[in-house]
Amino acid sequence: MVPDVCIRGAGIVGRTLALLLARDRLRVGLVHETAPAAGATSDVRAYALNAASKELLEMLRAWPDARHATPVLGMRIHGDEGGEVQFDAQTHRTPALAWIVDVQALQERLGDALRYQPLVEWLDAPRAAALTVVCEGKASATRDEFGVQFEVTPYGQRAIAARIHCEKSHAQLARQWFANGEILAFLPLGVPAAEQPGNSVAIVWSVHEQRAAQLLALDATAFEAQLQAASHGVLGKLTLASERAAWPLQLARADRWCGPGWVLAGDAAHTVHPLAGQGLNLGLADARELASVLHQREYWRGPGDLKLLRRFERSRKADVLAMAGATDGLQQLFAQQAEPWATLRNWGMTGFDRSGPLKDWVARQAMGRL
Repeated sequence: MVPDVCIRGAGIVGRTLALLLARDRLRVGLVHETAPAAGATSDVRAYALNAASKELLEMLRAWPDARHATPVLGMRIHGDEGGEVQFDAQTHRTPALAWIVDVQALQERLGDALRYQPLVEWLDAPRAAALTVVCEGKASATRDEFGVQFEVTPYGQRAIAARIHCEKSHAQLARQWFANGEILAFLPLGVPAAEQPGNSVAIVWSVHEQRAAQLLALDATAFEAQLQAASHGVLGKLTLASERAAWPLQLARADRWCGPGWVLAGDAAHTVHPLAGQGLNLGLADARELASVLHQREYWRGPGDLKLLRRFERSRKADVLAMAGATDGLQQLFAQQAEPWATLRNWGMTGFDRSGPLKDWVARQAMGRL
């Protein structure tokens, strides 16, 4: 098969885009990702997906089952001097603020959907096509081949991810603590029931590089003690239930997203701090918008037409830049340890929690409802 579109990168964004384009009768070549090294551990990450992402994946029949997609009924965000912000699904008239989805389960569901799509062909190497879509992630080699400058601002932090068993039920609440320049998130896994009380969480702990090295070097018992102290013991005794993974954090964006016959999407085009849990939502929105632009193209334009691809770039850049600015601003604000910053930001958190319409607008933005 000679593909109309060759997608380089078969992660979640690449697989989603392949399914969307095939629904539009485009022939798609999807390049396999590099096989994991022998002895590699399972992926301990979990994603917070908003309602817009859920609807997209449900349309593609790729939404994970209830065991691997936990509705978040509330969020509790704690500052370092008593500031607090609360969000509740019931208050915002929605069944869930977000869904915490297991990475491997989502990859597998997308893989299942692709097996039943004859217009998608798995490739071992890139193939010539009218349009090449680069979905290889932030370390993309193809992006460099196209001469794109990837402007990276390191945060000097690493994110530590793991799965934790908790003494107390998470009650489907996502929790986040900002303290000492660090950000700790607890993401609930599993829906509480009589036989399964909901005692598992995925953690994402953003800490300075030196501190990350120290935490990763600790044995399980010592790491659990540090984690329990950082979370103020709200879920009781914590037990490490997986290996720990870590990666460097950065704010990054490509200087251009497209050229004749090629376009970037997802982390190959932009990365943001994980504190708002919006990274994959941005990537899935890229896939949805690119598929929409190609669907609506004039009959005489091919998929690789530069003017067409620039429509996609213009459409997505504003949303991505707004989210990047918001997450970067929050990260920088909580990185400041000196007074009066601590007092001001905690005063601001308390005021925001009582703000009514503004708080509702922010919640709807995060849920992808604007």
